[in-house]
Parts: sequence; C-alpha cells; structure tokens
Amino acid sequence: MGMSASDDSDRAHPPAPSRKREGEASAALRDAAAHLSGVSETPRLDAELLMAHALGVERNRMLLDPSRFAVPGGFEAMVARRLAHEPVAYIVGYRDFWTIRLAVGPGVLVPRPDSETLIEAAIAHFGARAPQTILDLGTGPGTLLLAALAEWPEARGLGVDASEPALGYARANADRLGLAGRGTFRVGDWGRGIDGRFDLILCNPPYIAANETLMPDVAGHEPGEALFAGADGLDDYRRLIPDLPRLLAPGGAALLEIGASQHISVSALARAAGFAVEGRRDLGGRDRALVLTL
Repeated sequence: MGMSASDDSDRAHPPAPSRKREGEASAALRDAAAHLSGVSETPRLDAELLMAHALGVERNRMLLDPSRFAVPGGFEAMVARRLAHEPVAYIVGYRDFWTIRLAVGPGVLVPRPDSETLIEAAIAHFGARAPQTILDLGTGPGTLLLAALAEWPEARGLGVDASEPALGYARANADRLGLAGRGTFRVGDWGRGIDGRFDLILCNPPYIAANETLMPDVAGHEPGEALFAGADGLDDYRRLIPDLPRLLAPGGAALLEIGASQHISVSALARAAGFAVEGRRDLGGRDRALVLTL
C-alpha cells in the first residue's frame, strides 16, 4: 500500500514528544523540594528521584536538562506519598547500593549508604586476595551479600534472614542481577544451623535501643524487627557474636555494622569472644563498622 504525501512528511518530521510548558519540570522540582523540606533531610534529592521515576528515565539523564521534560502523570501523587513520610525507596521500588540496584518494598529494611562502610572495610581487609565464601547474616533484600558477590566475581555466598518477605526480595534481586547462581538464601536465626566456615561474614543486625525515637518515615514504615534490639540496642550482638568464631575461616574477617555510640560496648563483646577488633568510620566520620579477626 502506497504512502500519501502527508505520511512521508510525518516520517521525516515525527511529532515532538508530549510536553507542557518548557521548563515546567524544573519548576515542579523546585516546588516539590520546597514542600518536602518539612519532612526530609534531602528534599531536593527526593524530588529528583521521584521525578525521574515518574518520567521513566535515570536521574542523571533528567538532570542534564530538566527543562526539556513536562511534569509526568503521577508525580504529584508520589510527592504526596513522600509528604506522608513514606520512604522514597518504597515509592520508586528500589534503592541503589554500592554498585548494584536493589528492589525493595514494604516490610523490608531500606539499604543505607552508611552500610557501604562494611564493603569498603572488606575490600581493605582482603586487598589483592578475594574471599571465596561469604555469609550475610540478616541479609534483608540481599544488600551486603549481593554487593559483595558483585565485587568478587569468583565468590559464592549464603544470605540468612528471619523474614520470608525480605528473602523474597533477596532472591528476586539475585535473579535480576545475574547472581542467583552464586548466592543462595534461607530463612534462619542468625548462625544457628549453619555448618562450614566462611572467609567473609557480613552482618547489619538491629541495633537501635527500644526507647530511641526515629524519623517518622522509618518508624512508621520500616519493619521494627530489623531495627530494634532491646533496651540498650545490644541484644542481637549478644546472641550472634559468641557464635561467630566457629563460622569464620582462618584468615577471614567478620564485619559488623554498629550504631555511632556502640563502638566500645560491641568491641567488648567481640573481645570476650576471642576476636581482635578494628573500627571503621563512615563518610560522616561516625563509628559504623567493626572488623573482627581471630
């Protein structure tokens, strides 16, 4: 069937993408950031992540020239959800961590940049070597294990968590990242029932004291069992640290995330279990991780 002259013209000059006024997205970002400043410590970043997700593009691409985009449908609804203190990661359905992107959602602890301190400490510990076996206790959506497997392509690992919903995310993340062949996940209670030894043990346990006040987006949405650990925030360290020596391979390291005020108390528990302890700080200069070696 032949083309008309108008058909040919349409092919030569395809219609411009649908948009409203030039610069509208830029203005919407400013307005959203202003509104979000009352509920977020990073209002501009939140607005940018929500806008990019609504547009279906990466944030960096959008920031090259936000004026070329119209305000997408759904953006205002996303901002309203954030104004109600819902975490950005739940709204967009993912959080970037280290070199990987992890799907997350309600019922799952949102990965924090501070936890990357454990991966940095592991890289510093092993240097030119590479851990062959990795154990992630309290893996959540696979955060530390999958980041470590992405870093060391020859390694294999096991992620353990008490939450079946979290493990569902972890398995899906492993599949999407092409790491399911090297990482497995199982429900469990810290190291109980695990046999064998591991070169690298990673653990971000609950460490918040029961009476501590949290931001509304954390307290009202993220799972309390992944956050709180008794009156002083040390209950889970008391349970898991004494079991770590039997799980750690010679020359290996166990890395624990800690709260900023817990260096002394958790170090004491680790030394009582026979470990040498080295502290690591996050990018904000806060005590964030302990490296345990035998």
